[in-house]
Amino acid sequence: MLPATHPSLYEINVRIFLEERARSLGRPATLDDVGDDYLAQLAALGMDVVWLLGVWQTGPAGREVSRTHPGWRREYLALLPDLREEDVAGSPFAVQRYAVHADFGGDEALSRLRERLRRRGLRLLLDFVPNHTALDHAWVEGHPEYYVRGDEADLAHEPFNYRRVATRRGPLVLAHGRDPYFPGWPDTLQLNYRCEALREAMIGELLRVAGLCDGVRCDMAMLLLPDAIDLTWGEKARPADGTPPAGASFWPEAIARVRRAHPGFLFLAEVYWGREWELQQQGFDYTYDKALYDRLHEQNAEAVRGHLGATLDFQTRSARFLENHDEPRAAAAFPPAVHRAAAAVAFLLPGLRFFHEGQFEGRRQRVSVHLGRRPDEPIDEGLRAFYARLLSCANLPAVRGGNWQLLECRPAWGENSTWRNFLAFAWQGALGERILVTANYSASSGQCYVALPWSELPGRTWRLRDRIGPAHYERAGDDLARRGLYLDLPDWGCHVFEVGPG
Repeated sequence: MLPATHPSLYEINVRIFLEERARSLGRPATLDDVGDDYLAQLAALGMDVVWLLGVWQTGPAGREVSRTHPGWRREYLALLPDLREEDVAGSPFAVQRYAVHADFGGDEALSRLRERLRRRGLRLLLDFVPNHTALDHAWVEGHPEYYVRGDEADLAHEPFNYRRVATRRGPLVLAHGRDPYFPGWPDTLQLNYRCEALREAMIGELLRVAGLCDGVRCDMAMLLLPDAIDLTWGEKARPADGTPPAGASFWPEAIARVRRAHPGFLFLAEVYWGREWELQQQGFDYTYDKALYDRLHEQNAEAVRGHLGATLDFQTRSARFLENHDEPRAAAAFPPAVHRAAAAVAFLLPGLRFFHEGQFEGRRQRVSVHLGRRPDEPIDEGLRAFYARLLSCANLPAVRGGNWQLLECRPAWGENSTWRNFLAFAWQGALGERILVTANYSASSGQCYVALPWSELPGRTWRLRDRIGPAHYERAGDDLARRGLYLDLPDWGCHVFEVGPG
């Protein structure tokens, strides 16, 4: 199991990381070249899980699609005006085989890296892409019954969603992987989870992956839910081999079988459409909290507060993030003051704190997953210093494993409605440590009273010391208990107070 109730995860794009490592070494780099000093830095930052994005073997078919797709190529050139053909590596989500890419040193190099991570108390998370495979996966020729099939009419009317492929049964029209709201991903083919043989084969793949790591991030996990399959494919998902269609969700059985073989194995779901709680109930340890991200990005304090009113069980199993490889970089998406306030809220909440390589340094350029190189960017030293202070708060025992509760914010006086813009919550540790997080999440100054949850406040003076800023106050406990803590904060102002007897 993870060492903290509320752990931290760090995402690294392996291709980008090793390309930059190779440039510094003057030779090709593999997973053996991920330095011990770098792993020690991640452990010192308080990370618990390292997600290596994109370790699996991809093939020439996906790479060719990535290099010739006109829309994607425009995106590459906007990021890299000096683009070279070798910079386009193909999507890591067009998996040809669940074996570590030969360029990265293969399974043996991953095993050595996993052991080095483990010695530093770090767990290894890898990708599992359940919805689709690469165009040149061995199953395309050998087991075409594993895929959603179309016909010539589909290919004529929806050429962006179907493709003619060669199989052992002759040419067939198979569907590209997709979700129901967007065109297909042209470097992939859609697996058919109504086919029992495919489900069994994918559990086998998942068991193999589980032998190489400590957990998986499951790409677009909600697409495997039965009603999502019906919405996207309807009758086309009827198994081509004539067997009865499977109706139950794939995840409960798959997760249970993996955990029987690998107790404590970690499952993280990329999930949208409000299906997070459902997938938590089906066995996932954590689910993406895109709803929190959206509300923070919209700068809507009341919507954030409403979202945090969900049950503590749901909160504890939510993965909080301000960026990842699919989202814009936080330093570009959030103005600086908003970024700091959003980070103080998101990463001091219960759940999995999910960080992205380059986030602490203020990288602003989102890099396409099809690329193996990114532009150089300057380090934002002020932002890096802020994140160092924030991580020191996230690593406090009370915040890693204590009790959390959302607090009530009240008007400071009758006609003042700015209290609605405040967010406040508290942590209490096993030894009585108290942490109070407050933010005026708005573009104007505001005032409020925060109702504090501690019964021992009366009869003494209390000290409040801000761990991310210079504020340091002493307040009478009787007044704190009666009226709450008075706050007068500028726009986007925030505090992380240590609260103790004065």
